[in-house]
Amino acid sequence: MVQLPTLSAARRLFDSQPTDTLSERVRAAIRVQEEHSEILIGWVQFAIVCVFGILYAVTPRAGGSVDMMFEPVPKVLAAYLTFTVLRLILAYRRYTPAWLLYLSVVVDMALLMALIWSFHIQYGQPPAFYLKAPTLIYVFIFIALRALRFDPRYVLTSGIVAAIGWVLLLSIAVTETPDAVTRDYVGYMTSNMILIGAEIDKIVSILVVTMVLTVALARARRLLVISVREGAAAEDLKRFFAPDVARAITHADMAITAGEGQSREAAILMIDIRGFTAFASAIDPNDVIRLLADYQRFMVPAVQRHGGQIDKFMGDGIIATFGALQPSDSYAADALRAVEDVLEQAVRWNAYRASLGYPTVLRVNAAAATGNVIFGTVGDPTRLEYTVIGDAVNMASKLEAHNKVLVSRAILPAATLSLARSQGYQPALDWRHHDGQQVVGLASGIDVAAVS
Repeated sequence: MVQLPTLSAARRLFDSQPTDTLSERVRAAIRVQEEHSEILIGWVQFAIVCVFGILYAVTPRAGGSVDMMFEPVPKVLAAYLTFTVLRLILAYRRYTPAWLLYLSVVVDMALLMALIWSFHIQYGQPPAFYLKAPTLIYVFIFIALRALRFDPRYVLTSGIVAAIGWVLLLSIAVTETPDAVTRDYVGYMTSNMILIGAEIDKIVSILVVTMVLTVALARARRLLVISVREGAAAEDLKRFFAPDVARAITHADMAITAGEGQSREAAILMIDIRGFTAFASAIDPNDVIRLLADYQRFMVPAVQRHGGQIDKFMGDGIIATFGALQPSDSYAADALRAVEDVLEQAVRWNAYRASLGYPTVLRVNAAAATGNVIFGTVGDPTRLEYTVIGDAVNMASKLEAHNKVLVSRAILPAATLSLARSQGYQPALDWRHHDGQQVVGLASGIDVAAVS
């Protein structure tokens, strides 16, 4: 049994929303595109009416029209030009409600049909004369213009209005000159006779072109919505992930899966506020979040200025990588330059807090380590995360806690300082060596360099 298309299927065709409810942000982005489209449509229509007017002005009148007092073309063109200019002004003012767009479609086609109808009066011919006017081709231009908005409703409306308009013109011609109806194709082509089949062909052509454009545009709009939504998601990724990580996700040739990783020589940087847990427990939760936001606003740019990528935030802790996502020849030097910048920003942050009336000075500590790490994705199909693992990560974490023992602001293995120097790092801070440090969590003593 053949099943006819249902109303729900038709709704799916014209529904611009692919799967779920669109967010207001996505809707706003689509509205911006539609507003720009309306401006483009207005300028194209303005160009069309100007070209048509120029052609009418320079083309010699045919068929004795020079002596005719009734010349509707200038009047119709003037009316259409006025409406087009008004529509352009409203488009630039971002006032294009649906009713105005539908009215524009009707006015466009009504003026075109009125122009075609007037030809038989201007040239002193029977009504069948206007049915052969080549101006009918402009119907397809007006229908195609509506496709610039990427909304199938206006294309469909334009085609239906055009078909109804031609049916009315045909009805007028048949009613006023019923004896002009013929089945002789040659007679139809060489005289003012009416061939009903030929006129029906024109109407069918209008409707078929309209339906093809409507279906194609409905599919294109769905792709537009998906593209805008994914573009918004990609912008969000840049805020939740380091720029290089976001770029790797959005430009991946294949779907990213857990278990993919790459080995790198990299530097790991840990940043932490000393005694933050006790301090945070004594203040309002909202103040804690605001404090962290300000703290990260100072620290994150200091890391990024030197090529660092934020791996994750862990409360007041910040983990950053250098050379993990993209190989680098200066990863150790970049990490130590970032350490210096972080400590400088910590001073500025505390000065900023003091200017707001907060007297407590919060000490920001840092630790860095270098070595071979594995950078890749972990998780399951429903939740993935880019992360970095390896001895350097563990070393940086253990050393950061050792700042408390040395009462230092920054600490790192002596070997990391030597590596950074070999990569062009010139210390601006006084890194003092402490040999044979027993760091909690490490099996043996380690030589470190620290800034008091």
